[in-house]
Amino acid sequence: MEKEKETAAPTLLREPDNDVIILGAGIAGSILGAILARAGARVLIVDAGAHPRFAVGESMIPYTLLGLRMLAERYGVPEIATLSSYKDCTKEISSSFGQKRNFGFIRHTEGSEPNPREANQFNTPGIINRSGHLFRQDTDAYLFNTAIRYGCMPKLAYRVTDVDIHDDGVAVMGADGTTLRARYLVDASGFRSPLAQKLDLREDPCRFKHHSRSIFTHMIGVRTPDAALRHPRRESPPVPWHSGTMHHLFDRGWFWVIPFNNHKGSKNPLVSVGLTMDPRTYPKSDAAPEEEFREFASRYPAIKRQFEGATAVRPWVSTDRLQYSSRRSVGARWCLMSHAAGFLDPLFSRGLSNTVEVINVLAWRLLDALRRDHFTDEHFAYVQTLEQGLLDYNDGLVNSSFLAFDSYDLWNAVFRIWAFGSVVGGFRLQRALSAHRRTHQDGIFRALEEVPNVGLWWPDHAEYKKLFDSMVTQCEAFEQGQISASDAAAELFRQLAEADYIPKGIGFADPDTRFLFPTPAKLARMCYWLAAEAPTDMREMIGGVAVEMARTGLRGRRLF
Repeated sequence: MEKEKETAAPTLLREPDNDVIILGAGIAGSILGAILARAGARVLIVDAGAHPRFAVGESMIPYTLLGLRMLAERYGVPEIATLSSYKDCTKEISSSFGQKRNFGFIRHTEGSEPNPREANQFNTPGIINRSGHLFRQDTDAYLFNTAIRYGCMPKLAYRVTDVDIHDDGVAVMGADGTTLRARYLVDASGFRSPLAQKLDLREDPCRFKHHSRSIFTHMIGVRTPDAALRHPRRESPPVPWHSGTMHHLFDRGWFWVIPFNNHKGSKNPLVSVGLTMDPRTYPKSDAAPEEEFREFASRYPAIKRQFEGATAVRPWVSTDRLQYSSRRSVGARWCLMSHAAGFLDPLFSRGLSNTVEVINVLAWRLLDALRRDHFTDEHFAYVQTLEQGLLDYNDGLVNSSFLAFDSYDLWNAVFRIWAFGSVVGGFRLQRALSAHRRTHQDGIFRALEEVPNVGLWWPDHAEYKKLFDSMVTQCEAFEQGQISASDAAAELFRQLAEADYIPKGIGFADPDTRFLFPTPAKLARMCYWLAAEAPTDMREMIGGVAVEMARTGLRGRRLF
């Protein structure tokens, strides 16, 4: 009898009509809805709008790809994994997606051509990185339709005016006077969260150190960075800048360029462009958004050339401060998910990654609560711990980066701390995914939650945590005038060089290796380091995944 109870569908009660109401039919709400409905829950997805629609959050990172594959395999929804490969997106969804083979960064100063020696590129081998640039109106509609196919009920063009939380259920009231009831409420609607407003959850002021505002749109006619820059061929990176996401850095700000038209399979001429800057340094003006964007671009010759002749195809968006935070993000019968709980900045493309991580830890807990009809704050406490940790660590990273933009030497050090931590964090997920494929034991994924530094992308390595904290300390000391940028950079590079857990050969600790591109020779040097010098935990982490990577490549299967 107990076995039957454990494996029964989570729909156990006849009242109310829904097990879960999800506010928001975007990528977060649709993925969660598909997972819950696939497991038998009665899910109602509510949204004030409809599909297709514009959304930002278009740049993918390998960590997100692994998280998507983890969700797909853990919860039996293979459609989620489609987003983890631009080739699969092109095949299964549309021909509107871009390819992402690199992260490109070039520092600019006003009135001058950028110094080609103040540039960085981060690449991963094609076998482990098939990232894409998501054309969100297509991906979001695809996932929403997937959720409906699995059994979610849609209620679009429904404006929520109030929510009510009770010990025995939740209620959502609409502008049309109707009331929707369920056993649990997930708010995945974003900044204008009805639940955050109802429960007065927003922190005022926002607790984050980082400050930024943004101007963005989609354009046609944008030149490639490679055509706009006037760098000697010998200074060019190993992969064209246009093959990935371009970040044009300047003091306390950056431009993004995310092309959907950068490979022969794409039929989408659009490029996502945006400008993000610290409003304390660059207060918002009364100028129209496009006028302000172009005035900023005109300060930097290469950026000006890239956008000359380009035309916006949709209205420009100009924001006030982007950052917001919440005192709480979960309760016994409710959850503020991802962007409803808080937001930092588009730098490093962590938004989708954070969303995937939160869904992963919320979904199994929610299914368990529905099966047992047992909803407590304690049961969902880890979801809040993760959400707040993801935001706080991202605050440390992004704030440090904006401070470091003032000096290439300091940015060069921050760039490596981010890049290496992201790589090894990805290896950690891949190792768990590989183990699950062999054993089909869900405990492997639950064990990922048992870490000391919840929210850091490499959360169970004490020495990396010390390096991350040192980065934050050094950058803030520079901001406060307690240390020069060059001295702060020198200290961070000293720590990088002395870290025995950082692989030799790739160039993570070498300030002169501007382009992190793992050639066969560099990989061979890393393999020697793994065999002869690496600590045991790193040998097991990187070595084990690398061996499987090679085997997977030979079989023609996708690993990352």
